Amino acid sequence: MQKGLNRIIPYLLILPNFILFTVFILIPIFWIFYLSLTDYTMLNSPVWSGFKNYVRLLHDDIFHRAIKNTALFWIGTVVPGMAVGLVLANLLSMKLRGLAVFRAIIYLPGVISSVAVSLTWLWLFDPRQGPINGLLETLGIGGRNWLQDPETSLWSVIVVGTWTGIGYAMIIFLAGIQSISEHLYEAASLDGATGLKKFWFITVPLLKPMTLFLFITATIRSFQVFDLVFVLTGGGPANSSTTIVSQIVSASFQEYKMGYASAMAVFLLAATLIVTLIQYAVGNRNHTAE
Repeated sequence: MQKGLNRIIPYLLILPNFILFTVFILIPIFWIFYLSLTDYTMLNSPVWSGFKNYVRLLHDDIFHRAIKNTALFWIGTVVPGMAVGLVLANLLSMKLRGLAVFRAIIYLPGVISSVAVSLTWLWLFDPRQGPINGLLETLGIGGRNWLQDPETSLWSVIVVGTWTGIGYAMIIFLAGIQSISEHLYEAASLDGATGLKKFWFITVPLLKPMTLFLFITATIRSFQVFDLVFVLTGGGPANSSTTIVSQIVSASFQEYKMGYASAMAVFLLAATLIVTLIQYAVGNRNHTAE
């Protein structure tokens, strides 16, 4: 009787989490996939339409632009944010007084509401009163309407996205650096290794698990970016900064084309899953090879 109870207890403990996962994640995923195969506007019952919505995605130029912008946002924020975070983590790992204050300041953008961050950058990018244009004019360089210029709107959002991700990357890398044994650095010093060589041949290789974790989580966040775009540019001008999630929101809550929006959501889920699995496979292969 006791052995049978011991076998059941673990399943009972995970049951609440399994129920929550099923109700709020698994069932909605299947429901969205079903809606993507229907013509549904929230004003009528879903009408089966097969793969019509997916065929439409192939010919939707605005959605193609959204895919391109999302990819650019991913490339422009993930790698630079992680690189800067790694450098800052290495600098702030030194045992000096007062560094805790700098760590908190750098990490602050990661815990502040993204809307608050966006509103702050709206002021910074303001073409008339913003400090960025004011500094450029002081240097004799003409300012720009950064968020309303098709050539700079997306890159302005990328700058904000990179800035918000640096603090989180720094904290994860900092935790990894502090877990590395000092004996490794001492042994490298005895062999005549400089600070740069210690960083490249000891710190960077031993941080590969953290790097993989950050790369995957940052990729997922960048694919789902919406709030920064919505507040800063609204996806404009002329869809120059729109993203996949922006198009999903527009199709569902502005045009009421829930079936078509669901097809976009399924595409986003599939793309995120594929890229994440590729990253995980490559990271594990490199780890196994070592």
